[in-house]
Amino acid sequence: MAVQLNHTIIHARDARESAEFLARILGLEIGTPWGPFVPVDTANGVTLDFAAIPAESIVMQHYAFLVSEEEFTAAFERIEQAGISYYADPHFKQPGEINHNDGGRGVYFLDPAGHGMEIITRPYGG
Repeated sequence: MAVQLNHTIIHARDARESAEFLARILGLEIGTPWGPFVPVDTANGVTLDFAAIPAESIVMQHYAFLVSEEEFTAAFERIEQAGISYYADPHFKQPGEINHNDGGRGVYFLDPAGHGMEIITRPYGG
């Protein structure tokens, strides 16, 4: 069997809030919670398991999602409609812009726990 990422745990102040936030932006569904986890499944079979921990223990992480042009348009519209700040770069120095790296589109935004989320239509360097 080839090595594949199966799941990862994403720390959050409120697991349901963070799971619902990302699922709403990406047009996904949250799964049935089990134990301390609220799961969000991606199309390539990776599950994002959101787990609540004390806010002071959360360390910002970065999560990038490869989406189609149509999915990007829909997600970006949801970002704008929700009034979420977005940026063209991972250092948050280009507010209110998207990037066109490698001929695609990309945007960065923060989730409720402060994690850096990114949606891109083309893999970088590809």
